[in-house]
Amino acid sequence: MAQNKIILAYMKPHTFILFGRAGSGKGTQAQNIINYLKKKDPDNNVIYIETGSKLREFADEVGQSAELTKKVMATGGLLPSFIPIWIWTNIFVRHMAGHEHLVLDGLSRRLYEAPVLDDALKFYNRENPIVISIEVSREWSRARLEARGRSDDNARDIEERLNWYDTNVLPTIEYFKTNPHYHFVSVNGEQSIEEVSKELLEKAGI
Repeated sequence: MAQNKIILAYMKPHTFILFGRAGSGKGTQAQNIINYLKKKDPDNNVIYIETGSKLREFADEVGQSAELTKKVMATGGLLPSFIPIWIWTNIFVRHMAGHEHLVLDGLSRRLYEAPVLDDALKFYNRENPIVISIEVSREWSRARLEARGRSDDNARDIEERLNWYDTNVLPTIEYFKTNPHYHFVSVNGEQSIEEVSKELLEKAGI
């Protein structure tokens, strides 16, 4: 048993970077990855960063930066890059120890932010990060968002999010896809949750 624990402690840390249209199930698949890693490697920590939730937490703090962030988010505006970059780089600086797994959702959603994440991962010697693109069509995404019935899922907002993804996120995905430092995985998101998870883990090779 002691020997097994030593082996687990020195397992190679995995890095997952998730992309996908709104409604594609990124959050669900991120949690499935976390559960899988914790089961496979219980001795090591998993750091999960979902930028949207971290920004909402920050917006509830006290101070001008938090207040301005809340105002921009409340009006559906676009935050300047330094705010989301600061959110996740601050987590890296404070919590990275060298042996944890990383599951990253919503980082570097604009092309000019991608080299910052690339620099950070290379600085922390993260080998062969796995970039996962959960592929769903605009029509599929639109139908899922309309079915959710949330207040921000009106027709105009949905179209704006879909257009923003095509304009900003797709070029960012291409940046990582063509970068030899990364293992790029394309997954069919128009399946059941279980089928998506199975395909994802198989293609990721973990």
